[in-house]
Amino acid sequence: MMREKKILPNRKVLVLIFTSVAALYLLGIFLWGLFLNPERYGVHYDNKLLAPSCAHLFGTDAMGRDMFYRCIKGLSNSLVIGLVASIFSSFVALILGIASAIWGGWVDRFVKLAVDLCMGLPHLVLLILISCMLGKGALGVTVSVALTHWPSLTRIVRQEVLVQRSSQYVAASRRMGKSSFEIAVRHMVPHVLPAFLIGLILLFPHAIMHEASVTFLGFGLSKETPAIGVILSESMNYITTGKWWMALFPGIMLLIAVILFDIIGETLKKLWNPNSGNE
Repeated sequence: MMREKKILPNRKVLVLIFTSVAALYLLGIFLWGLFLNPERYGVHYDNKLLAPSCAHLFGTDAMGRDMFYRCIKGLSNSLVIGLVASIFSSFVALILGIASAIWGGWVDRFVKLAVDLCMGLPHLVLLILISCMLGKGALGVTVSVALTHWPSLTRIVRQEVLVQRSSQYVAASRRMGKSSFEIAVRHMVPHVLPAFLIGLILLFPHAIMHEASVTFLGFGLSKETPAIGVILSESMNYITTGKWWMALFPGIMLLIAVILFDIIGETLKKLWNPNSGNE
């Protein structure tokens, strides 16, 4: 029994340390790419298609661009798009989820219909359609990701608010003459805030992966923009000729970023609700 009491806190500390390191890594990539000198990943034809070495850690591409710095810039661009899209989607989910649970009636039916309609359509097809309607590019892919990632979080927020709607303090507020809007702002928003923030973080990996997928297929960011999807798409022309580094390193960096975001979100979820891992 004494041994279990010592192990659990130590494990919790290790998890928190790992989560903090993961967050710092992602923040470092984001800031590094944001302020990176374009000359670092610029065109140098005399260095084209070089294998990984000390001078070029990830090798170079067909235009002599350093793959390491290009991957840093590309992942940073993906993080920017993921951040903007996730924030927009999460706020849409917060507003619709609270409105659906508080007002009920036709509002609830409309929100549930919108959620079912959005989740019932093929996700990638919807992303491509919205992106093409907006002319592709950074704006198109950002809006397409933002408009397609709110339904799942809306359901979570709605469920949390429904639980609180029947609580005693909400009933007391109604008897005191408080409006539905006041109840939502003063009681519902603070209660759903932890779930909202966790949902926001867990939206990141989906947003990043879908941005890379749409860009890889040619319906997202332009080929001139450093992006993981663009890099992976270009690598398909050279991977069969033995230029394995052009696809391997960008893919690994994208995978690591997605996994780290997922780990951070799941860790925060367990800290907020310790019993969730035992269900």
